[in-house]
Amino acid sequence: MHGLTIILFAIAFGFTASGITSSTYKLVAKKPESLAARIVYAGVMVVAGPNVLFENAANSFKAKKCSSIAFWLAAAIAGYWSFVLGLLLLNLYIAK
Repeated sequence: MHGLTIILFAIAFGFTASGITSSTYKLVAKKPESLAARIVYAGVMVVAGPNVLFENAANSFKAKKCSSIAFWLAAAIAGYWSFVLGLLLLNLYIAK
């Protein structure tokens, strides 16, 4: 039971960090034009990716542009990505 709690906490922590990063980037960002801006964009998308992926999948599913299998596959990928991101961030926090 302890292991399942850690897994769920890591997923929640990763998805929350992803959502905060995604929302902040949407508020302040412009289209990346220079090389430095594209590198920063890529770095931000590594953290914001699960939220962006899930949001795009949900919008496509609502608009009937993708199947339910594609939606659940994207949701599973976003969940796994959130888990890995959450574990990384928790390890950084604990090592502090």
